Amino acid sequence: MKAIQLEKPGHFRRIELNEPPRPGVGEALVAVHRVGICGTDYSGYLGKMPFYSYPRIPGHELGVEVIEVGGEVTNVNPGDRCSVEPYINCQKCFACRRGNSNCCESLQVLGVHIDGGMRPQFIVPARKLHASSSLALDELALVETLAIGCHAVNRCNPQPKENVLVIGAGPIGLSTLEFVKLSGARMIVLDMNEQRLDFCKGKMGVHDTIVAKGDGSELEALKNLTEGALASIVIDATGSNKSMSHALEYVSHTGKLVFVGITTAEVSFGHPLMHRREITLLASRNALASDFGKIIKLIEEKKINTTPWITHTAKFDDVISEFPRWLRPETAVIKAIVEVQ
Repeated sequence: MKAIQLEKPGHFRRIELNEPPRPGVGEALVAVHRVGICGTDYSGYLGKMPFYSYPRIPGHELGVEVIEVGGEVTNVNPGDRCSVEPYINCQKCFACRRGNSNCCESLQVLGVHIDGGMRPQFIVPARKLHASSSLALDELALVETLAIGCHAVNRCNPQPKENVLVIGAGPIGLSTLEFVKLSGARMIVLDMNEQRLDFCKGKMGVHDTIVAKGDGSELEALKNLTEGALASIVIDATGSNKSMSHALEYVSHTGKLVFVGITTAEVSFGHPLMHRREITLLASRNALASDFGKIIKLIEEKKINTTPWITHTAKFDDVISEFPRWLRPETAVIKAIVEVQ
């Protein structure tokens, strides 16, 4: 069975695997049809993802079909099309017992800590499958990206009409925008890439955008948009330590700052500003099972439209040659999807 492995940063290779075994108790054998490519995959390729281990078969944004189920599986049946919740948790640690499976103390994420879906078939715990009778496989592969944004927005709980600044208009930033929009809050987006800001205006319904120039004009632009109040919620989805270190400046008095992007570099800022404004700092990691069900329902009900997201596609055999090109800003990738079979 063919597979694509990231052997080390910057180096993919094709490998051959044995056919997977039959599923055991609580397991399902799935056929992988679609794999979404996200910032984690790019960071793994560049050697900038702190949790990534090599060599690794990537792929955690998955649209799959159930082939066979093992004993005691009741949530899915052969033939079901599913999104995969790729966070394999122990179910026993302190975080898991509190319902926070997204940050299990021994978490194993598909395509990051353990091998993922860039292969035709594999075994997955059936409890991590979320079925839909109506969504297309492309849509199912986008559920995990949206779940990241859903969880981040849940962390800060925006209210109608309050100012929410999203820094970074890549896929994760865009996923947070979907749920900021649903909350009724005002969306403001900051990014250095004007093509992405145009995408936010044209496809995401964002009226207010700020071009990041690195000259201090961004803060003044935000003050002008908010009558000096700044943003009561700032979500940094850049994964840039420089951006994350400066994000505090955009937060209003009694506001919240959410880091949903991740960096291996140090993030630092002076404490007096945070203290004076009584700012709440939050991290957001992965997502919860309930987020997957919620998102599938929202897409089914046409409250979220995933169509504009997919800007690039590639066949499985072309991934190794196409992947480096997707890293270049001029290719204007929002979301690339790999068609495995």
